Amino acid sequence: MNFHNKKKFVSFLKFRRDFQQYGLKKARSYEIILHWLKKHLSRNQFLILSGILVGCTAGLAGVILKTFVHNIHHFITHEVHFEYQIIFYIVFPFLGIVLTAAIVIALFKGQDRKGIGAILYEIAQNSSIVSNVKMYSQVIQSAVTVGLGGSAGIESPIAVTGAAIGSNYARTYRLSYKERTLLLAAGATAGIASAFNAPIAGIMFAFEILLTGVVFTDFIPLVVAAVCGSLLSRILLQEDVLFRFYTREPFDYYNVPYYLILGLLTGFYARYFVVVSQKVEHFINGLQLSRLKKAMFGGAVLSLLCVLFPPLFGEGYDTVKDFTNGNIDSVINNSLFRYFEIKEWTVILFLVLVCLLKAFATSFTIFSGGNGGNFAPSLFAGGSVGFLFAFICQTLGFTDVPVTNLILVGMAGAMSGVLYAPLTAIFLIAESSFGYDLFIPLMIVAVMSYLIAKWFAPISPELKNLADQGKIFTHKHDNNLLSSLQTKDFIDFNSQIIKENSSLQELYNLISNGKKNNFAVVDDGNKLKGILTLDDIRPYLFNENQELNISKLVKVPEALVHLNDQLVNIIQMFDDTDTWHLPVIDDENKFIGFISKSAILTSYRQLLKDYSS
Repeated sequence: MNFHNKKKFVSFLKFRRDFQQYGLKKARSYEIILHWLKKHLSRNQFLILSGILVGCTAGLAGVILKTFVHNIHHFITHEVHFEYQIIFYIVFPFLGIVLTAAIVIALFKGQDRKGIGAILYEIAQNSSIVSNVKMYSQVIQSAVTVGLGGSAGIESPIAVTGAAIGSNYARTYRLSYKERTLLLAAGATAGIASAFNAPIAGIMFAFEILLTGVVFTDFIPLVVAAVCGSLLSRILLQEDVLFRFYTREPFDYYNVPYYLILGLLTGFYARYFVVVSQKVEHFINGLQLSRLKKAMFGGAVLSLLCVLFPPLFGEGYDTVKDFTNGNIDSVINNSLFRYFEIKEWTVILFLVLVCLLKAFATSFTIFSGGNGGNFAPSLFAGGSVGFLFAFICQTLGFTDVPVTNLILVGMAGAMSGVLYAPLTAIFLIAESSFGYDLFIPLMIVAVMSYLIAKWFAPISPELKNLADQGKIFTHKHDNNLLSSLQTKDFIDFNSQIIKENSSLQELYNLISNGKKNNFAVVDDGNKLKGILTLDDIRPYLFNENQELNISKLVKVPEALVHLNDQLVNIIQMFDDTDTWHLPVIDDENKFIGFISKSAILTSYRQLLKDYSS
């Protein structure tokens, strides 16, 4: 047997060993092939292949969800007469939220953590391990909520679904934390790219939101996943389903004042949207009702809003397309405003109410029990604000108002201010409208809106609580590393303790039989009374007065650490007190153990090395 044949035979034996090792009970046939490929491909080659597979799977999930939601909306808004549509507006939104809440309770045992914050939490606190349930739970819930008229978007659930697909793929093939995080982001990227047919916007979303504070040099799998998701969307979705805008005006620098004013408007509107969301969330959480009753209440409010203003029904993209095509009359004729004479003031009043009430409709949809995100609502609201501004300008007698451009740029402005993602908003609208010559107005409006949002709140209010608790990564890289470490892992639970009424002789015995330099002084109930160190005891080691009581020597610790304190704050305590060991207590002041600064710094240096490699 020649060398070439021997090599092929050895390769076959390895494949058979892998087949026997993983077995059909543990892996499907394609998984066995991928396990074999993982062993024979380089790391970069396998990551690119993984990006393709994750991107196609996440993109397909996005296409299925978007098709389902679009078909329901198209049937209600185009195939049913207005008088019958009112019945749908009364029943469907209510039913959607209630059914979603019931599904969460019955099928998912009440586990309904949703939104981008949940993924950021998994990246920072759970080694980028996302429950496999999220590979389908978010699709089911958002399909029911938004498909039946919930005033939210399906893009965030699609991103969560894609992230779960990427994470579980990485776990199946035993990839490291960095590779798992990369594929998690790739899945979310593909989901966003498929939802909008905008691959660059998907990549910007990953870098701007998901990978905040995460150091990465590998980005090719993200690009590949985005391309796969976008291609699937382009191939499988019909033209009217795609998030596409074909009518717009060329950019004229004489119109810059319009964009400056619109930047201010969308910035302050985004702040209004966020504040309303917080107020509604607080209100619903404060209701003394069961989860199902909260869903019924929220569904009733949403149904009422949809009856009064049908553009609030569902995602609202069709309404924005009507704005860009100049079909405002058809929008109003599909509402109760059809019974009023359509004049300028009628249109302005209608648009103002739609913009103001969209924030309430979205908040009640999401927080009362539905599932969805703020992508679509912010885009719809921004487009409506842009059209309202353009219409007012025309009413005041201004000529050559770039109406379509103001609608498109307004969408980017509101999205930038609500999601704190200006780059994602800029590229999303540029790709969706083929409007790369609109980059200047897009940047003006998106950046102005973002800066106004940051002026009110440096961190997105949606993520602020998690950021304050150190449970998600921020732009502070040192804090990110420390937040991924757990306080309890650095506590010496076998620390030496001594009763406060003990004698010096008992302390000597403890020193001679132990190897610790720090001692906790406690009472009979194990509550901390103070601490001692060998330096404190040394002057008394040869003291003939053996009757001296420990309570006379004990000293108050420089600081106290609680079990739930974040390591970032604990390190600050060490720096402020210039100590290397601090006692840890519980809520009842009972001693738990000592925590060491050197142990934390050693783990931090190792983690920094792992991230930098």
